[in-house]
Amino acid sequence: MTFGSIMSILIMSMLINNVVLSQFLGICPFLGVSKKVDTASGMGGAVIFVIGIASAIAALIYKFILLPFGLTYLNTIVFILVIAALVQFVEMFLKKSMPGLYKALGVYLPLITTNCAVLGVVLLNVQNSYNFVESVVNGLATAAGFAISIVILAGLREKMKYNNIPRSFQGMPIVMFTSGLMAIAFCGFSGLK
Repeated sequence: MTFGSIMSILIMSMLINNVVLSQFLGICPFLGVSKKVDTASGMGGAVIFVIGIASAIAALIYKFILLPFGLTYLNTIVFILVIAALVQFVEMFLKKSMPGLYKALGVYLPLITTNCAVLGVVLLNVQNSYNFVESVVNGLATAAGFAISIVILAGLREKMKYNNIPRSFQGMPIVMFTSGLMAIAFCGFSGLK
């Protein structure tokens, strides 16, 4: 594990293989919570926390429990339980300390539990045979890529409110079109490999 390999994982996970715009994981909160930048950044922060901690805990559980005891076939179930526990912790924390953000996130906060991006990251860490540090870096970079994407889309959606959009494109059609353009723009980062 060198600094170069860590930087490669960081750039690949955050920009080139963006979890939302190139792997199409986590689309539900991406489209649902991206109406305001404040709410989107709150969701991005919650996802960074959950994916970062889930990557660390899942890597330790896989290395010290599932792999030595030959229980690797249980990794999906175990990882879902870890993610669900973390989301409950985040939900309790936000409800107590940031009630405004808690109400703004609404149903999308518990949806982090079933957010396929969170589970996808921890499963990809195992599939790519990442060690602990690589798993955490991949998790944090992937979550940062999610946060970047959702905040950019929220900023664009806030600006689109003041535009004269044809009636047939108003609402979700223009959001999907904008997301597609963002995905094309993020393809430009593939030259960084």
